[in-house]
Amino acid sequence: MAEVELPEPDRVDGAPHPRETQRIFGQDAAQAEFLQAFNSGRLHHGWLITGPKGVGKATLAWQIARFLLTQPIEQSAGLFGAPEPPTSLAIPPDHPVEARIQAMSEPGLFLLRRGPNEKGDKLAADILVKEVRKLKNFFSLSAADGGRRVVIVDAADEMNVSAANALLKVLEEPPANTILLLVCHQPSRLLPTIRSRCRELRLAPMGPDAMAAALAQAEAPEVENPAALAEISAGSVGEAIRLVNQNGLAIYQELVDLYGSLPRLDRSRALKLAESAAARGAEAKLDLLFALNDLLLARLARAGALGQPPAVEVARGEAQLLARLSSTPHQARAWADLAQDVGGRTRHGRAVNLDPAALILDTVFKIQKTAAG
Repeated sequence: MAEVELPEPDRVDGAPHPRETQRIFGQDAAQAEFLQAFNSGRLHHGWLITGPKGVGKATLAWQIARFLLTQPIEQSAGLFGAPEPPTSLAIPPDHPVEARIQAMSEPGLFLLRRGPNEKGDKLAADILVKEVRKLKNFFSLSAADGGRRVVIVDAADEMNVSAANALLKVLEEPPANTILLLVCHQPSRLLPTIRSRCRELRLAPMGPDAMAAALAQAEAPEVENPAALAEISAGSVGEAIRLVNQNGLAIYQELVDLYGSLPRLDRSRALKLAESAAARGAEAKLDLLFALNDLLLARLARAGALGQPPAVEVARGEAQLLARLSSTPHQARAWADLAQDVGGRTRHGRAVNLDPAALILDTVFKIQKTAAG
């Protein structure tokens, strides 16, 4: 049987892999924090890189790995005195380390990520212990040159219990000159003992300018309203790329237009939306529709709780819709309860393969009932 070529589990569809991304935007504070630790000579052996999904955690991990692999372990004073401490994590694009990283042949770097399942026909759902055990071979082979070694774990919260315990042993007794960079979307899913042995480096959501620059670097199509995209993606460039590729802003506009008719519902518009999202081959649009519907319900609840719509309007007429349907704490509670109910019903319906169109219409009618009070 021919070997199955599996996708890279740490690559966002339609975007370059983090190792191919040369610059990181909107995360100057995190970069400066790591550089300060390096220059102070107090470089922790384990770093937990956290923050919302898609804000550049993996890109930063690869940037740090490049930097570390190009820096000598000990700075010699030399004939002209000690060299100036580095002021940036960037390395020259023509550096040999960069070439080896792009070719996935850098001997001082190990990438720990999800591998194939037991059958080898698809990616495993978790990082399995067999992947962590490969570190032993990496450490034994890379020890001969005496240089620095870097391990990137992407993502650490995808490890199963056995894999996490195996990695914990490495963190407890790290080999000399080894730095572990753990990319983590949900630190609460990690073993407390892993968290306690790492220094956290937290990344923030991207603002509109950083988002626009990151999307341009990823060669994503331009959007008319980068502020709306940054808002709807919660500052995550990975989520923004998904939204751009799947026309997410337009789908969100459809939802706002549909709910703009509440409490009297435009049933023909609702039926048209349900049929388009439930069509054969439209699974991605269906999943995105439900995700954006959850987002709209959350924004309704937030608007009522705060007594005003969010500062950034994602779609035409959204601010007016939120102000009209949710202007009091009582309405906010009703929308929050509905969001929880609808989210649970949607996940269950998708899991048991309920008719997608019926599931959409059921959701819409529940929203109509809540809007009517």
